[in-house]
Amino acid sequence: MTPSTLIDHLYPVILAGGVGSRLWPRSRKRMPKQFLDLTGNERSMLQEAFDRMAPLVPRDHIYVITNTEYVDTVRKQLPEIPAQNVVGEPAARGSAAAIGLGAIHLQRRDPNAVMAVLTADHLIRKPEMLRRALVGASELAQQGELITLGIRPTYPETGYGYIEMGDELGAFNGLIAHRVKRFREKPDRATAEAFLAAGNFVWNSGMFVWRIDAIMAEFERQMPALFTALRGLAPSLMSAGEQAAFERFWMPLEGNVTIDYGVMEGARSVATFPVDLGWDDIGSWAALLEVLPKDRDGNVAHAQHLHHDSSNVLVFSRDRLIATIGLKDMIVVDAGDAILVMPADRAQDVKKLIEELRANGLERYLE
Repeated sequence: MTPSTLIDHLYPVILAGGVGSRLWPRSRKRMPKQFLDLTGNERSMLQEAFDRMAPLVPRDHIYVITNTEYVDTVRKQLPEIPAQNVVGEPAARGSAAAIGLGAIHLQRRDPNAVMAVLTADHLIRKPEMLRRALVGASELAQQGELITLGIRPTYPETGYGYIEMGDELGAFNGLIAHRVKRFREKPDRATAEAFLAAGNFVWNSGMFVWRIDAIMAEFERQMPALFTALRGLAPSLMSAGEQAAFERFWMPLEGNVTIDYGVMEGARSVATFPVDLGWDDIGSWAALLEVLPKDRDGNVAHAQHLHHDSSNVLVFSRDRLIATIGLKDMIVVDAGDAILVMPADRAQDVKKLIEELRANGLERYLE
């Protein structure tokens, strides 16, 4: 297929579920991180994900998979796409199930569809390279490959999964594809340094491209219970019987299985494109402090910030003046009814704080 023909069958599917608990107290159940402006450009992370795809495909090719309770929020934030392209899961069953739900919607619309799985919580500074990679991956996907976009590592990160690359498979839209030898779990520091030195490892971005028939065949082979549920759901999509079908086929699904564990690690033909997208996974306040532009004192201020002798401080507030003296490597987040203050290197402990809030009957601060 020519690039223009590939685009005719390319459908970006943006995953926009979850609650983003590590970005509490801004990210809450009623308004999780994907619907927030965290970069200061007056667009939510979901809207930014849409903006990256709008120059590539017709807008009615873009789908969003989210939780049922967020369907209206997605439709309000993205009026540019048809309402029926916003698909709500009645209950979270992991990324494999969410992707499968998107796949049967596309299969119903276009049997020759190529699905690009994207997420609403990535920062991508080079969107034109992402679009180029998706076209190249769509070309390779015609051979039946399951493709994951690999991010060239720039430092020994221990918070990401890695992909070990094998032989080259050729150039597609000017980008070199490699056979995937294996997926590697999040490493310790020494292992991450070894991966970086080896030169044939990339970060697992969680972005994928494949033909619909190829991913459905892998669901049937590796996740037969999910495949059976999807096959049962498909005839009732967007009909009066859809809710009953979800009750019958979706709700009994067990576990919270990721697409990596459920499919990619055991798939027969997996390839990757190592690319530089200016990519970051915005999973914590420390990640935002690391990647957002800093002022001359090294601070990130999404608030009115008055400081004396403070550096490498991230400040978020809706309408309060935040004044700091002598702070270094700190995070201060004001959400109106709750304020979080912590050292930047303790950002992963926000999840422990969430547990404490629940244990102390303070769930109202999570809603």
